Amino acid sequence: MSVDAVSATTTSSTSAASSAQEQLTVDYEAFLQLMMAQMQNQDPTDPVDSSEQLAQLASFSQVEQAIETNSKLETLLANMSFGQVDDLLGRTVTDANGTTGTVESVEIYDDGTVLGLDTGEGVLLGSGVKIS
Repeated sequence: MSVDAVSATTTSSTSAASSAQEQLTVDYEAFLQLMMAQMQNQDPTDPVDSSEQLAQLASFSQVEQAIETNSKLETLLANMSFGQVDDLLGRTVTDANGTTGTVESVEIYDDGTVLGLDTGEGVLLGSGVKIS
C-alpha cells in the first residue's frame, strides 16, 4: 500500500487550511485597524452608522467561521477515507470499462481514490465501479 500518496494529500489539505486560517488572521487584523481608523476619522456631524459597522464585523466573522468549518470537514473526510481503506484491500473490483482485479493498494488524493489492482492497473473509485 502506498502510504506516501496518502500522507502527501493530507499534508496538502492541512497546509491549505492552515494557510487560509493564517491569511484570515492577517485580514482580520487589517479589517480591525481599518475599522478603528474609520471611527477615529469620521465626520462628527455625520457619523458612520454603528449598525453598518456591526454588520461588517458580523460578515467577517461568518467568513472566519466558514474557513474553520471547512478545515474541520477536510480533516473528517480524510479520517473517514483512512477508515475505509481496510475494507477495500483484498476485494475484487470491476470498473465500467471491464477492468477487473483484486485490490492490493489504495491511494487517496484530493480529487479521488485510486485502487491499485493485482494486475498492475489502477481503478478510480467512483460511479460505475463494482466492489465484491
